[in-house]
Amino acid sequence: MINVTKSYLPNIEKYKSYIDEIYKTAWLTNQGPLVQKLEKRLAQYLGVKNIVLVSNGTIALEIAYRALDLKGEVITTPFSFVATTSSLVTNRLTPIFVDIDEKSFNLNPKNIEKLITQKTSAILPVHVFGNACEVEKIEQIAKKHRLKVVYDAAHAFDVKYKGKSVLNYGDISTLSFHATKLFHSIEGGALIINDDELVQKVRYLINFGIKNQEEIPYLGTNAKMNEFEAAMGLCVLDDIENIKNSRKEVYETYQKELKDLVQFQEQNINASQNYSYFPIVLKSEEQLLKIQKALNDENIFPRRYFYPSLDTLEYIEPKQECIISRDISKRILCLPIYAELEKGNQDKIIDIIRKCY
Repeated sequence: MINVTKSYLPNIEKYKSYIDEIYKTAWLTNQGPLVQKLEKRLAQYLGVKNIVLVSNGTIALEIAYRALDLKGEVITTPFSFVATTSSLVTNRLTPIFVDIDEKSFNLNPKNIEKLITQKTSAILPVHVFGNACEVEKIEQIAKKHRLKVVYDAAHAFDVKYKGKSVLNYGDISTLSFHATKLFHSIEGGALIINDDELVQKVRYLINFGIKNQEEIPYLGTNAKMNEFEAAMGLCVLDDIENIKNSRKEVYETYQKELKDLVQFQEQNINASQNYSYFPIVLKSEEQLLKIQKALNDENIFPRRYFYPSLDTLEYIEPKQECIISRDISKRILCLPIYAELEKGNQDKIIDIIRKCY
């Protein structure tokens, strides 16, 4: 079976050596030594000032909203994983959707200002498939209207914009370290924050709002990463350059072999890529379903990221319509891409797609 992705598993002996450390200290959670070590190493590797590790990427978004005291409406994209939207709704925030650019698949900054109202408190863009947003344009709009910016950077691990980490943009950027991601810690996530005071507030929020044994100044939750997850993160981080290089080879092979058949995502010319995903856009949904079935029949399982368009969710009020997002979501298919994808299997995927044409 070939799935759209495969979780990377590092050397088991290395992982066991970290587990031995955990058993020696008996420190399993609550900002343990491995979590502290991973935070320091990630901050250095990614080129960011402050990083706070949490239990998953969705809770990272929710903590960001609480830390910035967001209220009312948040302008965001309908073309993303459902957690981008559901995390807003569960925190009593109203998502206001901006339609996407048909080439980059990112939120189109040209559509933002007409949707800003007195109720708007923030902009929540997504670096879709790791493709950097037009961060400078978004920053200009946010400053003009005094809005906060939270970037859902779940896909943007180690993406650079004009030579510096794209994670440094916005008030907060969030990452997901789910097992399917380029870099993972089994489950996990992170918040990247430049403001030192805000970092301290976030550390209280992820620990039930507790400041010390006598003070609980914030309404918090339990969002801490544990030591076993941090151990996996440390192991994967050791291998990350090899992982990226292997995925780059797979990515470039698809690009070379399919360039005359399908539409690719147009990449931000000022940003680097991390080869997290390989999306293709077909001419029609019918063609997509034909290719998907042909691959499934051979035990190959691509994924319809992101379908359906989030503006079609039943629980969204007010009702909104984003024509481009709806169109792309019906025609986009992410092909299998991971470090251990064998060339013979990739050739088979390409051959099946070609035969469908």
